[in-house]
Amino acid sequence: MTENSIPRPVIGVGVLVWRNRQILLGERVSTKQANCWQFPGGHLENNESVVECARREVLEETGIQVKSLRHLGYTDDPFEIAEKKYITLLVSCEYDSGEAEVLEPDKCARWQWFDYQSLPSPLFVPISSYLAQITATSESLTGKADLYAMHRASPVLTVAPSGGRR
Repeated sequence: MTENSIPRPVIGVGVLVWRNRQILLGERVSTKQANCWQFPGGHLENNESVVECARREVLEETGIQVKSLRHLGYTDDPFEIAEKKYITLLVSCEYDSGEAEVLEPDKCARWQWFDYQSLPSPLFVPISSYLAQITATSESLTGKADLYAMHRASPVLTVAPSGGRR
């Protein structure tokens, strides 16, 4: 296989939306891993910053506005269900306004707020992968992974007019 024929990874953005220590999850209905719970998110577009993508995807999928966006981490495991290698960039942010509603019924049955320490199952593969990753790292350092503490500890990002990070 030549270098040009090897498929490139797909870049996805998953968005953890926080409201009163609860996190927003949607129940997937698409054919690939249906009936599991996912963060709002989607594919990074050309010439779009990760922050712009996160804002756009949350608004397109749920109708809500978010603020105080932060980089949280990433996963880069092969995503067998999609038969592609995905790199999923995770962005954490705070709820700003609006009511979560299903705006893409072909992808999501409902949106629901969950206590971050009692997430439903099954979770979408990239979420499970990330939680396993941070749990393994945290257990070796502190003994416990705390998503909300990680969210609060991450610096808030801003976007320059060019779409780059400041």
